[in-house]
Amino acid sequence: NYNGANTPVPDPDPYDNCEGHGTHVSGIIAAQTNPYGFTGAAPDVTLGAYRVFGCGGSAGNDVLISAYNQAYEDGAQIITASIGGPSGWSEDPWAVAVQRIVEKGVPCTVSAGNDGVEGQFYASTAAGGLGVASIASVDNTQAPSILLNATYTVDNSSLSAFGWTQGTPADWGNVSLPLWSVNYNTNDSANACTALPDDTPDLSNYIVLVRRGTCTFVQKVTDVAAKGARYVMFYNNVSPGSTAVTAVVPGILGVGMTSAAQGAEWIRLLSGGSSVTLNIVDPEVAQQYPVSAPNTATGGFLSTYTSWGPNYELEVKQQFSAPGGLILSTYPLDLGAYAVLSGTSMACPLAAAVYALVSEVRGTLDPKVLENVISATANPQIFNAGAGKTADYLAPVQQQGGGLIQAFDAAYTTTVLSVSSLSFNDTDNFVDTANFTITNLADTEVTYTLSNVPAGTFYTLSTSIFPDPFVNEVAPAVADIEFPQKEVTIPASGSVTVTIYPDLPVGLDGSPVYSGYIAMNGSDESSLSLPYLGVAGSMMRATVLDTANTYLTTTKSAPGYAPAPGNATFALTASNATASNGTVYPAVVVSLALGSPYVRMDVVPYKNSTSKAPWHHRQPKTTEFLGLKTLGNIYGFPEYYVPRGATVSVWDGLLADGTLAPPGTYQLVVSALHIFGDNTDLADYDRVASEPFTIRYQ
Repeated sequence: NYNGANTPVPDPDPYDNCEGHGTHVSGIIAAQTNPYGFTGAAPDVTLGAYRVFGCGGSAGNDVLISAYNQAYEDGAQIITASIGGPSGWSEDPWAVAVQRIVEKGVPCTVSAGNDGVEGQFYASTAAGGLGVASIASVDNTQAPSILLNATYTVDNSSLSAFGWTQGTPADWGNVSLPLWSVNYNTNDSANACTALPDDTPDLSNYIVLVRRGTCTFVQKVTDVAAKGARYVMFYNNVSPGSTAVTAVVPGILGVGMTSAAQGAEWIRLLSGGSSVTLNIVDPEVAQQYPVSAPNTATGGFLSTYTSWGPNYELEVKQQFSAPGGLILSTYPLDLGAYAVLSGTSMACPLAAAVYALVSEVRGTLDPKVLENVISATANPQIFNAGAGKTADYLAPVQQQGGGLIQAFDAAYTTTVLSVSSLSFNDTDNFVDTANFTITNLADTEVTYTLSNVPAGTFYTLSTSIFPDPFVNEVAPAVADIEFPQKEVTIPASGSVTVTIYPDLPVGLDGSPVYSGYIAMNGSDESSLSLPYLGVAGSMMRATVLDTANTYLTTTKSAPGYAPAPGNATFALTASNATASNGTVYPAVVVSLALGSPYVRMDVVPYKNSTSKAPWHHRQPKTTEFLGLKTLGNIYGFPEYYVPRGATVSVWDGLLADGTLAPPGTYQLVVSALHIFGDNTDLADYDRVASEPFTIRYQ
């Protein structure tokens, strides 16, 4: 079972009966007529399926790139992937591979990612590729649920029916057990987010009722499992409906979710002293049914989880958005046949289906043409700050791209733009003049009125070297756009090039990202928009390495990785492989506040070393790198185009050239190049040296 760390064993069968993600994605594109009354957005397409995940874990770039290459070689006309991880670099290997396929004429859509909480500059891996369409998520205006039928009794009275959604694990069987609640507060946002009190009863003979919210499902389930729980029923913290939950924790046999209203009713009964017994029918045979209600809280707004761009080098990300929150689609038969899931993973296949529909009408699969028309005809949405709060300004381009896709408009528009977006870069590389071409494919002339519609400007680094988390603080200034011509007339079957002159927002610190839309309203009642963005600040001057939290640690201190004591000594094995016999290795926690295009970890002999140990391989021979006398990088370094965040690099004595460092006392020096930095100029790096330590071999 491939988990991203072991060796994959390919086979010709992509069937998945343990996760369901790919089946759900496929149904969004091509589901056929079914009892639930929906179809995929492009039900007549032919699907190819290339499975890259096992049952859990991750997938390596080698597997992902191989899948893309195989799809291309097999003749795929559109390739979509609802996969990704933090990056921010168009130079990411997977991003480059997908970019090259786009350049060969195959449109590729990739999910933007579900890390909206991380704030700006968190574009996803392949989604960050040049020419690759990165798809953001908008919440469904309906809130569908697939419910399983079950019953409950109150004080051994007559049966009452309720609906619930099974999760993972789902080994419920036929269960009839009393309900026990963590507490009776239906507004407790942190229900079961901390260890339960010592007087908690043995929960093995209860179904434990837990409110959704704040911490992860896994954390909540872990806390109740510590008191013997085997079955957990969540109740939702929003109305209406429920969703599938994944919380695989030792000892837990089954998890599920019911609605907020049903949970509140049970809490009312329990708090009044009644006993409530749930009677769960085995999900494999239980009757299931769909329900739906208007999503009055967030319907039509950007999903708060959707990841924000742009790339670190200011390429525009995202491209546009599609419905991805609360989406009903197909699911493996073993897991219930239908399910409601949320994520940019759900938005992405819908965008791919729109590509198919638009390409059929327009008679082209040219990725640039399709991206341009879909972006230009998309509808920018108002900003959603979460918790039921919406703004009176547009969501930024780095969150929603061109806006919510409009398939019909993209298919039939007779006015097309030469670009899908504009980047004005940062203050050091400011683009003060930009051009784009408007082409009229109709047989009559059209006059367009041009205007600037700013979106929200959001601070990036308002209080520290780290990007502000969502919800970012809004800056008071926006960009101005000067139009030499505020009206342009495009003759029938003609084109006009438009020149614009942007002006930066002024008086702002904290490297805010500004954005907006050049609106074009036509005399034929057509309307188009062209998204733009830039940074009011210098990306090159921003700190990338968190030197205070980059330090020497040891493998023995995993998983917390506390700082190593001063002058530590490590007895390593004298071979070119990490031993698994309990050997303790030095390691370095590297914390990047922003991504870096180039990170080194140099092995530098410590100036006060007194080691005289004989060495049969070779004596230390150093070279110089920007003022360091170094043996070179540790094996695996330098690293290129590294995302932000903390990583741990273990050193077994091996150098980048494949030889072992001699025994002695060393420091590991981390150097991280600034965005847009010159890798030959020390001033463009952040650098920190570890505590000195000694290695010897045994």
